[in-house]
Amino acid sequence: MSGLPVDLPEDLIGHEAVWREWRTARAGHRMHHAWLLAGREGVGKAGFARAAAVDLVAEPGIPQPPPEHHPDIHWLRPLPANDDEAKKRDDGRPYLTKRNISVDQVREMQKRLVTRPTLGSRRAVIIDAADLLEKASVNALLKSLEEPPQGTFFLLVVHQPGRLLPTVRSRCQVLRFRPLEPDEMGHALDRLAPELDALTREAAIAVAAGAPGAALSFAAQELGPAWQIMRKIVAHGDHDLSLRAQLSAAIGQRPDRERQVAALNTARMVVANALHDADDATRLRLVDAHGRLVALAREAPTYNYDPGLLMLEIGALLAGVGRTREGIN
Repeated sequence: MSGLPVDLPEDLIGHEAVWREWRTARAGHRMHHAWLLAGREGVGKAGFARAAAVDLVAEPGIPQPPPEHHPDIHWLRPLPANDDEAKKRDDGRPYLTKRNISVDQVREMQKRLVTRPTLGSRRAVIIDAADLLEKASVNALLKSLEEPPQGTFFLLVVHQPGRLLPTVRSRCQVLRFRPLEPDEMGHALDRLAPELDALTREAAIAVAAGAPGAALSFAAQELGPAWQIMRKIVAHGDHDLSLRAQLSAAIGQRPDRERQVAALNTARMVVANALHDADDATRLRLVDAHGRLVALAREAPTYNYDPGLLMLEIGALLAGVGRTREGIN
């Protein structure tokens, strides 16, 4: 098919099989109009959706604008949280978003679909992420999925497919994205963040569990030293509290909410990784600590925990595992 890329886009490391599946569908006589891109958050689904949208709308001999400004690529994602955050977005800076994609956003998108594509015969609608659609938004979207406009293709990025209505899932062709292997993660980080020092790179791969996006978020928090200290606490304990003091210093006494969650997730992955070579007695304590860290990570964005006390709780949970490994009661 003309305009179909020959090779995997270079920023989609680890997803060769999914890209081949996509290309096979593109080469078919009648391509499905709605695609559900399913996998853990940060694994590369949004980047794949971007590349797939570019592939869809490309027309031989017609210059194509960048995807973010292409008239035939429509993006649905949470809006900035407020006017100040909108200004940050417009300035190209990181910004906070609303929790959900509103029904008004869906309806505004649907208004655009009544006209023909601008530069060619196809348009793409990327929803990132469909997990964040409000209930009314999902119901509104269903109308478009049931009766798609001519030449319109939907790419739904989904972290937890089970949260979508069965009526939505049933109208989509599913592409499943696996976590990357450690060597693939290394290649991805070498391309996406070649400036990382060795400690941060090693820690990011260990913490991210196969998701390059999660690795980059971890690296941005500069928690490599904290990760190293957490591993020491789990391995050797902390009977004199010295390692916990170092951990508090590495994380900071008053970390903001984003850093709190990052620290909790780092601790959770340190515990999860320690399970691989743990004996039976230690495994029980590790499982309990992991469950408590998961609960804290889930609650931290909502509840107004004292940051200092929360960091102390992380150290205490890790030290509890370490005491078990030392055989200390």
